[in-house]
Amino acid sequence: MKVLLEQEEVNSDELDSWGRTPISYAAMRGHEGVVKILIGREDVNPQRPDKDGTIPFGHAAQRGHTEVVKILLAHQDVDPDNPDTWDATLLWHAAAGGDERAANILLNGDDVNPDRPDGAGRTLLSHAAENGHEGVVKILLGCQGVDPDKPDNDGSTPLSHAAENGHEGVVKILLGCQGVDPDKSEYYGWTPLSLAALKGSEGVVKMLLARKEVNPDHSAPWGRTPLSWAAAYGHEGVVKILLGRKEVSPNKPDEDNQTPLMYAVRNGHKKVIALLQPHGALTPNIT
Repeated sequence: MKVLLEQEEVNSDELDSWGRTPISYAAMRGHEGVVKILIGREDVNPQRPDKDGTIPFGHAAQRGHTEVVKILLAHQDVDPDNPDTWDATLLWHAAAGGDERAANILLNGDDVNPDRPDGAGRTLLSHAAENGHEGVVKILLGCQGVDPDKPDNDGSTPLSHAAENGHEGVVKILLGCQGVDPDKSEYYGWTPLSLAALKGSEGVVKMLLARKEVNPDHSAPWGRTPLSWAAAYGHEGVVKILLGRKEVSPNKPDEDNQTPLMYAVRNGHKKVIALLQPHGALTPNIT
């Protein structure tokens, strides 16, 4: 690197066909020494994004290269709360990548907003919850001003994202927070329980049903209940759990007048059919 950089014809901040600079690659691979050399040059822009909008810090934070994160943060031109072309701040990259040490470093800095939403209205907590980063979730929840139930532009909360992706640990943490509504639906009517049932996340379904605020027979979106989604996708375990609740109706039709059993029959889920019929589900006449 040093020998090459001594050559006049070498551009130390040149973009390749992917819009990536040398410091971008060095940060992504965690090459601390190379990052130090490059960031010490006046012609290198440490905030320069590549074609997908990610800056060098983002590559380092998302891959857990904390020492590179420290080197970049020490540079005067690196603003920890300045968004990149995707409206993502340095703290966003650390939270989304699950880098607890980088998140702590950034949160201890000045002028950093831990609850700043991105262009989609999603907070750092929302992204960390979606990716199942329990450590970062705990760190963010310990910050003053962070709303654990803040919805994004489509009405989804951090709990919704965690439930949809089956992150039991994060769901447990969020359910323990004051102010979190375990049955809040987004704009189309999806509740955390509906999303968990759709994906077959038995552990998450059990945790949500343990809360009295959660309606196990919620009929949205499109009039479909959690049982309807679980039956349609053949999630036997979730079907068993839901059928154990007296509030759940095995014959409840949706807006298209389709019942859970109809979906199970159409999709050939024989074990789900066998589970539904003893609970009073009527055999559909499907041609």
